[in-house]
Amino acid sequence: MATLILVRHGRSTANTAGVLAGWTPGVHLDERGAAQAAALPERIAAVPLALAVSSPLERCRETLQPLLDARPGLDLRTDARIGECDYGDWSGRKLKELNGEPLMEVVQHHPSAAAFPGGESMRAMQARAVEAVREWNARVDTEHGDDAAYVMCSHGDIVKSLVADALGMHLDLFQRIHVEPCSITVIRYTRTRPFLLRLGDTGDFDALAPRAGDEEGGSGNAVVGGGAGAP
Repeated sequence: MATLILVRHGRSTANTAGVLAGWTPGVHLDERGAAQAAALPERIAAVPLALAVSSPLERCRETLQPLLDARPGLDLRTDARIGECDYGDWSGRKLKELNGEPLMEVVQHHPSAAAFPGGESMRAMQARAVEAVREWNARVDTEHGDDAAYVMCSHGDIVKSLVADALGMHLDLFQRIHVEPCSITVIRYTRTRPFLLRLGDTGDFDALAPRAGDEEGGSGNAVVGGGAGAP
């Protein structure tokens, strides 16, 4: 079956502002995010791609644009099912402020029970993303053969939930997974099971260096939405 190359979008203006963007319109890549996107074509230059699939949000489409420019024949499809989690009333709020909400403890430790006020549940988020990937896998297999690869650009929590599904992990464990902006995660699907070939690969180790005020490392909490990555 198909090999899925999952790309988290490049760093966005919301990431650097510490804001949970969700589906808020008008959130674009910042200068670093644009540079990350510009480097993407070279990073996967050796991989033939059957097609590209993007979340409809601007930061994902902007991340894929350099790749599309480098491969003029690459077909781009958009799928709302791999769009960011609908954080509802949390959208547009500062993460530091949200850390004080009682719901955050549920999001961190029991995400399968977490539902955002005015938005969706994390369980529903994972279900729609997994359904989308299964359908795209089948389409790629039918149209391009079962050894084809395709690229999909989505969001931190979506990527993490797809990795958890591929590894057979309960959603309640998915906060143990971390993916940097514009990192590449690769899952090869087979008839009987998926294989995780890469996880959050950025090609460097800058993100491993200690950094002051690191919410994730310091508190033990995962950054909802994925965070801004290494400075």
